[in-house]
Amino acid sequence: MTEEQVKKLFRIEKDNSTPGTENESGTGLGLIICKEFAEMNRGLISVKSVVDEGTCFTISLPQSVM
Repeated sequence: MTEEQVKKLFRIEKDNSTPGTENESGTGLGLIICKEFAEMNRGLISVKSVVDEGTCFTISLPQSVM
């Protein structure tokens, strides 16, 4: 993904979704929901992407303290 595409990943906008690797369609809500769940649990989601090579998503959650 380009840097511009990465910046739009977690924003709800019309026509933000792009076709998948096998031309499948989506709503664009999946990553937004993942971000919300991570933040609700005091976590973070990060993205690293290289055009034409791949994208890596990392979700970090705090260790439970008892």
